[in-house]
Amino acid sequence: MLLATPARTVGMSLPEDAILIPGGKSLCGTRHPEIPDDGEDPVRNARVKPFRIGATTVTNAQFAKFITKTGYVTEAERFGWSFVFWMQVPEGLGPTLGVKDVEWWRRVDGANWQDINGPGTKDAVWHSDHPVVHISWNDAQAYAKWAGGRLPTEAEWEHAARGGLGDVRFPWGDQEPNDTDFQPCNIWQGDFPNVNSAKDGFVTTAPAKHYEPNGYGLYNVVGNVWEWTADAYRIKSLKKHVRQRLVTMKGYKLSKGGSFLCHASYCYRYRIAARSGTSPDSATTHQGFRVVWPE
Repeated sequence: MLLATPARTVGMSLPEDAILIPGGKSLCGTRHPEIPDDGEDPVRNARVKPFRIGATTVTNAQFAKFITKTGYVTEAERFGWSFVFWMQVPEGLGPTLGVKDVEWWRRVDGANWQDINGPGTKDAVWHSDHPVVHISWNDAQAYAKWAGGRLPTEAEWEHAARGGLGDVRFPWGDQEPNDTDFQPCNIWQGDFPNVNSAKDGFVTTAPAKHYEPNGYGLYNVVGNVWEWTADAYRIKSLKKHVRQRLVTMKGYKLSKGGSFLCHASYCYRYRIAARSGTSPDSATTHQGFRVVWPE
């Protein structure tokens, strides 16, 4: 639902690089699913109204302004911990708890949007022009409301991500990124989760405005950080194991776009139609968001 309050009268001005996305008939999903159990297919026709969307995900600098103006405290800060990928856990921190079946995610006390890898790490890894991370869905909602906008729906996100190209896998078309000579986005290169060659230039996040933009002028739509949407994580499926999985994900929210930790061998979700569900209070080093505003 579009907010009635004009973006320019709340919190902050509409960013100069907010992109006008034309309305009309659009696609959501794909005819060529790679992970069907995620609900990537079938392709659906969607009609969207014109809207504006951030050319980039929200940056550390933008989020810092929000914190200064409002005094907001993120959920990771309130909980006192967040999830950090094992390679980024500071040496000497001591034992950390892992997540069952995905042990590369470690609970790190004191990790948050400023101290990204844990206490005292801001000076080493925090960059004002990188996407803000350790942001829960609830945090993203709070920022978007302050900014006079909201989170995009899945249909809006895909419409903007396609850049006018239709049913393509990626914002630039169908050419696959690889580990050797084509890195148009920030994902993993090498042997996940053990060796990242960083062929694309980054082991963790890249600047929010990096690589070539898509046809509408959006940067890093896939890779870099996952992007929260306004939608619940739902899948229409008759498969018993999918329905059983969804029971354990009640209340989860939908994220799109993949992150710097995605690789075709494990998490082939840096495609436009790919989808992921996450608890709305969860925060990690690869979760961010971008904002939309009514036109």
